[in-house]
Amino acid sequence: MCDRPGRALCERCRGELIRLSPPVCERCGSPGAWPVRRCPECSGRRLAFARASAAVIYDSRAKAFVRSWKEHGRRRLAIEAASLVAEVVARPEVDALTHVPGDPERAWKRGVVPPRGLAVALGDLWDLPTCEPLRRSRSLPRQRGLALAERRRNVRGSVVAEGEVPRAVCLVDDVYTSGATADACASALRKVGARRVEIVTLARAVR
Repeated sequence: MCDRPGRALCERCRGELIRLSPPVCERCGSPGAWPVRRCPECSGRRLAFARASAAVIYDSRAKAFVRSWKEHGRRRLAIEAASLVAEVVARPEVDALTHVPGDPERAWKRGVVPPRGLAVALGDLWDLPTCEPLRRSRSLPRQRGLALAERRRNVRGSVVAEGEVPRAVCLVDDVYTSGATADACASALRKVGARRVEIVTLARAVR
């Protein structure tokens, strides 16, 4: 983030990432003035997941971190991201971790699916197994710059799950923006047997 030589994430830059702390919405994790079960962001929406949690606010510093991790091939940043998540987010009471599947074309260009690396690193820290039941049923145009309603329409039906999944599973992703991707993945997991799906991400967009 500071472009200085040294370790992937120096202590100064790590300290400048803004941690998400209570009070937050019990359902979607959006910060607010007081704790609520449903906030204006998720109220009135039928969400397939039980709860979403994130470690840091998705501001300019977090965006620089995620951009280096996803677009510049800095795979070891998944370990730094997992350390940040484990610092802020309590270990979920689930049977396994899974991750948001990568778009096939982007995964080929990047050579890596960042949420998979984060899920594996978190599995090591939390002593939880990982599984990969999700896949993309079609490629998506980029979500960046789309309105919330457009994001939700964009991802609807774009993810499918196959095989057996644990009854309680935690879905891992890099950034929670509108919740559309998390909801689509959670819905697919529940169709094949999951009874409870929790969401954990490194960062969260805050409006």
